[in-house]
Amino acid sequence: MEIRPLRETDSRLEISRIYEESWRSAYRGLVPQAYLDSIPAGHWAEALDRADWTTLVMLDGGKPVGTSSVGPSRWPEHPEFGEIVSLYLLPEYMGRGCGRTLLEAAVQELEDRGFRDILLWVLEKNRRARSFYEKHGFQFSGTRMESGVGGKLLGELLYCRRPETGGTLWKDRG
Repeated sequence: MEIRPLRETDSRLEISRIYEESWRSAYRGLVPQAYLDSIPAGHWAEALDRADWTTLVMLDGGKPVGTSSVGPSRWPEHPEFGEIVSLYLLPEYMGRGCGRTLLEAAVQELEDRGFRDILLWVLEKNRRARSFYEKHGFQFSGTRMESGVGGKLLGELLYCRRPETGGTLWKDRG
């Protein structure tokens, strides 16, 4: 596996397809099925080139199989944090250690950009993702929000990682 930043020559449609297939697999039963079925090809293509984000691409033999976008926190309450905005794999690469490798690369990219504290949002009912992030040093911060997806309100939880304190949450600072 190779992980590298998105290049100008990479197909945005191919990277967006990773999001699309991952959503259809990972969010089945969490997000309305009609919404998942209606996600158009290329839905996330334009978002990949945000100026303040770095989008990483995981390749298997030159084929894109995973992606993660990171950057400064989008949340004014947490300006000192880096944010993992997304982390997705093609379904056939889930459960094979690829997520851990991609997460490590995303964290390293944020640390290289000067962020020690990192946050991300995860669907409240996505037990698999929550367990994954907890296993890798992220903890629920106590902050929850609701977002509308496909006509359904879904709870999202803010997870944080503070390496210098073994994952102690930002709200616990002295």
